Amino acid sequence: MKKLALAVLCIISAGIIAGCGGGGGGGGSATSTTISGKVADGYLSGAEVFLDKNGNYQWDSSEPKTTTDGNGAYSMTVSTADAAMYPMVARAIAGTTIDRDTNTAVANSYVLCAPAGATGFISPMSTLIREKMLANPNMTLTEAMTQLRNQMNLPAGIDMMSDYVAGSQSGAYATHHQTMHTVARQMAGLMAGQSALVMPDGRSVIVNRYRSMMATLNTNMPGIAANAENSLGMQSPFMTTMMTTMQAQMGAISTTGGFMNYSAMFRNMTSSRHFWDTTSGTATPMTPMRGGMM
Repeated sequence: MKKLALAVLCIISAGIIAGCGGGGGGGGSATSTTISGKVADGYLSGAEVFLDKNGNYQWDSSEPKTTTDGNGAYSMTVSTADAAMYPMVARAIAGTTIDRDTNTAVANSYVLCAPAGATGFISPMSTLIREKMLANPNMTLTEAMTQLRNQMNLPAGIDMMSDYVAGSQSGAYATHHQTMHTVARQMAGLMAGQSALVMPDGRSVIVNRYRSMMATLNTNMPGIAANAENSLGMQSPFMTTMMTTMQAQMGAISTTGGFMNYSAMFRNMTSSRHFWDTTSGTATPMTPMRGGMM
C-alpha cells in the first residue's frame, strides 16, 4: 500500500509539472508566447490587431485580439504553435485609428498584415512581403524581402521588415528609411482608396478583391517607388491612373465564389534587377511599369 501511494503521488506531481510547462533546467516547453511590435504606415494608434487563424483578414471571436497604444505598439499572448503558424493582421479603423504622421483619424479602413513569426513591425511593406509568400509557397522570407528591395531600387543592406519610422531618424540608412516611409504612405493611400470595394462595411474583407489589390500593387511597385522618390503625391498622373484602374479591376471581381489564384502577379524574381533601367544614368522603372498598370 505504501508503494502504491508513493506511485500515485509521483504521477500527480509529474502531471502538475507538465501542466506548468516543465520543470527547471529547460526540461519542458512553453505553451504560450508574447508577441509584440508596432503597426504603421506612420505609427497607427487605436488599430485592431489579431492573429488571423482562418485567413479571412478579419477578426473572429476565436482569435486573440488587442489594440495598439498611442505610439502604435501592441502586445498579446498567444499559443506558441499558433504564433509560428498564422499571420498577424492589423485593421486601421476609419474615424478611430490615428495616424501619428498627421495626428488625425484615418478616413477609410484598410488592412495590413505580416508573415507568421515576423510580426515585430506590421506595415505596408510587411503586408506585401506576406502576400508574395502566400502566392508563392516555396518563397522564403529572405527571398520576398530581396525582391521587394529590388523593386524599390534600395541597397542590399536594407531590412525591408524594419521599423522605417524609427530608422529614418538617424543612421547609415536614414535616407532609405525615409524613402520606405514615403512609399509605405502611398501604398496605404492606395489601399485605403479601395476600402469601399474591399471592405464594404469597414470590417468584412472580400478576400479575392484584397488579393487582387495587393497583386496590382506588387506589379507596380517600381512605379510607386519612383513616384515617391520624385516627390510626387497621390494626385500624380501615375497614381490617379493606378487608382482608377485598380477600382475597375476589383469592381469586376465577384463578392462571392471560390479562391482566385494571383500567383502569376507575384512571380519569384528575387535575383532579378531588371525592375529598373539605368542606361540613361538615372534609375527609372522599366517599361511597362513606367507607364502604369502591367
